[in-house]
This record gives sequence, structure tokens and C-alpha cells, in this order.
Amino acid sequence: MSSYLVSYNKKMRSPEQAVAEIRSGDWVDYGNFACAPLTLDAALAARVHELEDVKVRAMTFPGLAAVAKADPSATRIIYNNWHFSGGDRKLHDAGNCFYIPFLFHEGPGHYDVIDSDAFLVAVAPMDERGYFNFGTSNSIQMAVARKAKKVIVEVNRNIPQCYGGFNEGIHIDDVDLIVESDHKPLFQLPSSTPSEIDTRIARLIMEEIQDGSCIQLGIGGMPNAVGKMIAESDLKDLGVHTEMLADSFVDMFEAGRITCKYTRYCPGKMAYTFALGSQKLYDFLDKNPFCASYSVDFVNKPSNISMNENMVAINNAVEVDLFGQISSESSGPRHISGTGGQFDYTFGAYHAPGGKSFICLSSTTKGKDGELISRIRPTFTPGSIITVPRTVTHWVVTEYGKVNLKGKSTWERAEALISIAHPDFRDELVEEAQKMGIWRAGDRKHKIQSQGLLLKTA
Repeated sequence: MSSYLVSYNKKMRSPEQAVAEIRSGDWVDYGNFACAPLTLDAALAARVHELEDVKVRAMTFPGLAAVAKADPSATRIIYNNWHFSGGDRKLHDAGNCFYIPFLFHEGPGHYDVIDSDAFLVAVAPMDERGYFNFGTSNSIQMAVARKAKKVIVEVNRNIPQCYGGFNEGIHIDDVDLIVESDHKPLFQLPSSTPSEIDTRIARLIMEEIQDGSCIQLGIGGMPNAVGKMIAESDLKDLGVHTEMLADSFVDMFEAGRITCKYTRYCPGKMAYTFALGSQKLYDFLDKNPFCASYSVDFVNKPSNISMNENMVAINNAVEVDLFGQISSESSGPRHISGTGGQFDYTFGAYHAPGGKSFICLSSTTKGKDGELISRIRPTFTPGSIITVPRTVTHWVVTEYGKVNLKGKSTWERAEALISIAHPDFRDELVEEAQKMGIWRAGDRKHKIQSQGLLLKTA
């Protein structure tokens, strides 16, 4: 340990000294999610008038990145992002945040072909073996560290030590500079309170989960509702193979629902690539050998996901069209979040033995003028991004029911999806399906039945 401390002290710098290494024209990568380098970000922002053509890449930055706020016109520092947080979305709407399209599991491989001049990342304090743990954000970080010409770590004692897996930390020998942060508490993602609709959807999904299922939950009120129901159920021996670890997994574990006994890939471990939640989650992860943090090219690789029997993937959508295509990252051309791992887990669960992928959404939303809008659409709003192609869309769930699209023809898909649309829009959707040529012709009566409502169309 003493030799590591000598090296530590030699590499110590103030935040201002560390970011002085950044030059005009550099590509700068930030740590992901809750391990974004907040102290170094502020120090780099203070240099905005000294620099030109600096490009920053972040992922789900907690709050508003200081470098983007410091240069609203994006003339000196161009702020880019792999997946938007709420703050990133605000910056994008203002014109100074740019999305990088990718499949999350392919993220590390991107650094085989793109450059990185500096990697700035928040880490846990160095351990006795000279390692800085990446904490709650394994993700793509080791791939970035290996590619970057300079690695600058920002030590924060509030970051938990999260065991691997692998690629969960970096050794001091591979670090160029060290900065002691002001040790802010880790960003916490409040648990969304499930709405009545979330709860109705969650009940429908619960009917499809069995003992020994392997669970992946996305973000939001509805996945939280599923987690709460699982915790309160009598399900047993559930496994976890998930992109994001959230508070609901702690609830399920503490209720005795999770053992990972039958998980075929990473058996006996809750496998994940990043965690976002409350302090309760971060405390649960700290030095917990039951949890295993892996780089995303491993835990999100569809072929790895599909090795788990009875894999259950649960994710949200913005819109679904009558072909079964899923849009989950934009509202028309307005970017909201990102592809993330939704495609990875939809594809993986779709191909797993006994696997089920659920795409969930409320049947309607409200427009700016308060009008009710169907989220099951004949075709997408122009400019909408397709997150999941129709070829791998499995189950779609609204508060009006659930339908399995696997193996269904275009007319069967249209019929099924209209059956779970809001009743006020079903006639209109049938008319549009007829115009599109995906509704059965002839004089045979077609029935769409849900919640006791029967519609008949010629």
C-alpha cells in the first residue's frame, strides 16, 4: 500500500491543474451516470474562453453539465451525450446537447474506432491494492479508460465499492492524474410513484412471471410497480440479469424473492452494468458480494441475455404503431432519452428459452392543449425514432390488456394492438388500418374485445 500512496501523492492535482491538460480540439469523455465528474466538469467550464473545438461526451449526466451551460451557443465546447438525462434533454431543447445514436451493448466497441484524448471520471477511494472502483457505473468506462490518452480520476468517498463481475475498477498505474473532489453525495434518482395505470399494467405482467424467472426492469413508475408487486408476491428463486439496478431490486431481495439460484448466466449473482436510485440502493451495493458489476458489452450482449431461461424484460415506450414498431426515445423529432439497452433486452428475452419481452405504455397521453392522444398510432408521428423493429417486438401492454405479437401477420398485429388501445380511438384505428391495407377485407366480421367492450367492423 505504501508504494501506491507514493504514486498517489505524485499524481495529485487540484481540479484546475488537472483540466489544464485539456487542449483545444480534444475529445473529452466523462464518467457515466452518477459517476460523472462534477468537480472536474465545473473546472473545465471555467476554461471555456481559453479553448476552441473541445468535444465532450457524457452519458446521462446528473443535472446540467457545467461545460454546456458555460457555452450555450456550443461554439467552443460541443457537448454530446450517449443517453439523455432530464438535464441533457433541456440542453438539447436549447440547442447545445447532441445525441450519439448507439446500442448500449456496442458502446465499448465504439472506442476501437473513435478517439479519446482525456477521460474524466468520478471513482471510489483507492483500495489497499491500488484500485479505484467505478462504483455504480461500470458501463463503457474501462473501454474509454483504455483508449484515452489521459485518465483523470475524481475521488469521491460517497461512491460505493461495487464488486465485479469484471472491469469494475482501474489501477493507479493506469491513472495519470488524481483529483480529490468535494465529496458531494451521489446523485439520487427518486423512485417514481406508480400511477393507477402503471399498477393496472403491472398486474397484467405479473400474470406472466413464474418462479425462477430472470428479471430485467427498465426505468419509471411502471417497472417500479412490478418490482413492488413481486416483493409482495409469493414468487420465489427469481434471478436478476439487468442493465440498470434500481431500488425495486433491493425490495425484491429483502422480501426473499431473489436468489439467482436458477440463473444460467452469472449464476448466484445479481448481474448489472449501472445503478441509479436512492441511498438505500447505494448502501446495499457497497461491498456486497451478491451483486456483480460488469461492463455493458457483457451484461447487455443479447446472446448472453438469451442464455437465461424464462428471461423477463420489462421496458417503457412512447408510441407503438400498428405494425408493432416501438418508439421509445423521441416524441416526433424531439429527442427524449436514447436507445439505451431496450433493444438489447427486447432481443435477448425474445430469443431466450421461455423468454418474454414486455413493452409497456399507457394507452393515451395529453397534448399541449389538453386533448387526449392515442399512443397506439396507425403510423408514427413524422420524425419519430424507431427503437425496436417490429420483427422482435414480443408483448405489448397497456391498461386495457396485453397482446403477444410473435408470429403474427400484419392484420393480426393491427387487430391485437387495436384491442388494447383506448376505446375512444379504436374505430379510428380500424379505419386507418383499412386504408393501410393491414385490415382483413371482405364481409367477415372482426371482433375487438377488451374490458367487456365489443366492437364489430365489416
